[in-house]
Amino acid sequence: MNRFYLTAGMLSLLPGLQAAAQSQQAQRPNIIYIMSDDHAYQAISAYGSEVSKLAPTPNIDRIAKAGVTFDRAFVENSLSTPSRACTLTGLYSHQNGQEQLNEGMDPTKPFVSELLQKCGYQTAVIGKWHVPCDPKGFDYYHIYNGQGEYYNPNFRGSDTGGKYVQEHGYCVDLVDKHAKEFLDNRDKSKPFFLMVHFKAPHRNQMPNLKYLGLFDDVKFPLPTTFWDDYSTRQSPAHTQKMSITNHMELIQDLKVVQMKDSLKDAYNQGFSWFCYRAGVERMTPDQRAAWNRYYMPRGEEFLNAHLTGRALSEWKYQAYMRDYLACVRSIDDAVGDILDYLKANGLDENTVVIYTSDQGFYLGEHNWFDKRFMYEQSLRTPLLMAWKGHINPGTRCNAMVQNIDYAPTFLSLAGGKKTDEMSGLDLQQVWNGQTPKTWRTSIYYHYYDYPAFHQVRRHDGVRTDRYKLISFYGKGGTRAETNWYQTDPKAQEYRILHWLRSMNYTDDNDPDLKDCYELYDLQNDPDELHNIYGQPGTEKITNDLMKLLNKYRKDLKVQEY
Repeated sequence: MNRFYLTAGMLSLLPGLQAAAQSQQAQRPNIIYIMSDDHAYQAISAYGSEVSKLAPTPNIDRIAKAGVTFDRAFVENSLSTPSRACTLTGLYSHQNGQEQLNEGMDPTKPFVSELLQKCGYQTAVIGKWHVPCDPKGFDYYHIYNGQGEYYNPNFRGSDTGGKYVQEHGYCVDLVDKHAKEFLDNRDKSKPFFLMVHFKAPHRNQMPNLKYLGLFDDVKFPLPTTFWDDYSTRQSPAHTQKMSITNHMELIQDLKVVQMKDSLKDAYNQGFSWFCYRAGVERMTPDQRAAWNRYYMPRGEEFLNAHLTGRALSEWKYQAYMRDYLACVRSIDDAVGDILDYLKANGLDENTVVIYTSDQGFYLGEHNWFDKRFMYEQSLRTPLLMAWKGHINPGTRCNAMVQNIDYAPTFLSLAGGKKTDEMSGLDLQQVWNGQTPKTWRTSIYYHYYDYPAFHQVRRHDGVRTDRYKLISFYGKGGTRAETNWYQTDPKAQEYRILHWLRSMNYTDDNDPDLKDCYELYDLQNDPDELHNIYGQPGTEKITNDLMKLLNKYRKDLKVQEY
C-alpha cells in the first residue's frame, strides 16, 4: 500500500517534472551562426536599399521576417581576421592580439566554443576559418585553406586527419553540404553550436557558374556619394588605395584577362594576375570553358568600347556589382537550404538562427569597394536573428550593438556566463525592440592594419547615436611604426609588407598624422560628406567626444595611447 502510494505520488509529479525539463531545454536552444565574408547590409533586401530591391535576398529575409533585424550593428575592427577573433573571444582586437590580418591571435584566450562545450554543447565550425591558430573547442571542424577558393576548394578538418583535401564544387554549395552533414550526424542528446562561414562575396567575387550573367540586364544605381571628392576630409581619404576609379583591377577584380600583357606595372603583372590565375586554374576543363564563355566576350566588349573617364568608372561599378550580387545569390540559396533543413527535421522550434557578415563593405559609396575605414558602410554590419517563440517576428532593433556582444549572448543562451574580460552585452535584452536605460550609448572602434593592402591609415574613434569622432594617427609610408610581426622575417606580415614595398605599393608621400580628426553629425549628414571638426559651434560636442574617446582608451588599456 505504501509502495503504491509513493508511486502514485511520483506519477502526480511527472507532469511538473516534464514541464521543468521542457522549460530547461527551451532555455538551452541550438545555435546556428551563419557568417558571410564582406556581405554589405546594403545587399540584403531586409534593409531596404535600392540595390537590394534589384537583387533581393528572399531567404535571408526569412530570418528577418521570423525575428529581428538589427539596424545599428557594428564591428570593432573592420577587417576579416580581427573581426573573427572578436566573435570567437568576445574581446577587442588589442585584448585578443589579432589587430591585423595575419599573425597576432593570442591562443591562451578562451574561445566561446570552449566555453560552450563546458555548458554541454556539441560544437562545430565549417567553411572559412581564417584565424592564425587551429580551431579550439570544436568537436568537429571542416575548414578552408586560408581565405579559401571559390572553385574546388581545399578543406581540412577533424575528418581529414588534419590534411588538406581538395573537393569538387562551388565553395558556398560545399559549405552548405557539410553543414547539413554535421546536423545529420550530430550527437542528438546535446544541443549544438554550429558556425557556418561562407567565403563569398569576398574579393575577387567569382560567382557560381549557374549565376554568371544573372544581373546583366540590371543597371544598378550609382550611390549618391559615388563621385565624392573628399574635399572636407583629412588626408587618409585621399591616400587610400580602394577606389573603384583608381584601384579596382581590370584583371583580378573585373576579369578582363585580355589586359594581362598590356598592364606592365609590377602589381598587375604580379599580384593581380596571380590572384586571377589561382582562381581559374583550379577549375575543371568544363568549369573553365563555361567561365570563359561568359567572361571572354564581356572583356572583348569592354575593350572595344574604349571607355575613359566617368564612363570607365561606371562600367567598373556595374561589372563589380553584377559579380558581387551574383555571389550573394548563392549565399541566399544556401541560407534557404539550411532553414528548410531545420524545418524538415523539427529543429526550427528551438534553434536560434543568426545571419551576419564579418564586417560591412562599400558598394561604391565614396567610390570605394573594400572596408577598413570607420565610415558607416564599413563599420556597420548586417545582423539578423530568429528564435521561434522568443523573438517577435518582424522586429526592428535600434539599439547600438557590436560583435563583442555575440559571445556573451551565446553563453547566456547556453546557461553559461561571460568571462570577466568580456565587456560585451547580452543581445537578449534588446532583441524584441526595447532598449533598456542601462544599454550602451556609444561604441569604440580601432583599425590597425597599416601599411598594408589598401593603405588605410590607422585610426580609432567613437560613435554615439548622433555623432562620430575619428582620430587618424601614425607615421606614413616606410616611416610607419609597423606591428611586431612586420619586423620578423619569419612572419607572413613581414613578407607581405616587403613584397608590397618592392612593387612601390606603399607610398612614402603619405604624411605623418598627429591630432588628425574628423567629426560627423550623422543626423544632418548621414552620408558623412561634411567633416565639421574644428568648425565654430562644434566645440562642446568635440570636447565631449574627446573625453569619451579618451575614457575608452584608458578603460580598455589601449597601448597606443
